[in-house]
Amino acid sequence: MQQGIVIANSDRLRPPAGHYSHTCTAAGLVFVSGQLPVDISGKPMSDQPFARQAEQVLANVDACLEAAGADRSRLLQVRIYVTDMNFWPAFNQIYANWIGDVRPARVVAGVASLHFGLLLEIEAIALAPA
Repeated sequence: MQQGIVIANSDRLRPPAGHYSHTCTAAGLVFVSGQLPVDISGKPMSDQPFARQAEQVLANVDACLEAAGADRSRLLQVRIYVTDMNFWPAFNQIYANWIGDVRPARVVAGVASLHFGLLLEIEAIALAPA
């Protein structure tokens, strides 16, 4: 651990396969690494429809926030990467149901492709617990 940086990995997710942590907390902020639609066993959900992939990614974000002692109400920014902007209306509805009354800043970016042929990835920044 670097001075002033706390890392946390969720026990509800597969341990990181690469050289990263699920979350890093520093200077009062929680940084959530990009989350893909991968289940707890580590299986990419490439064969699942977009809506199911979106639900899994949001559940993974929840697991990361929880591991850092935070939750959705502390989100400051959410970045969503999608491989097809035609998914945007469906995602926006799923996201609205998930986020409720919380209104963090948000970025939605179309990308050419994602690892394992998945359809979306989400990263986030939240306020650390007091």
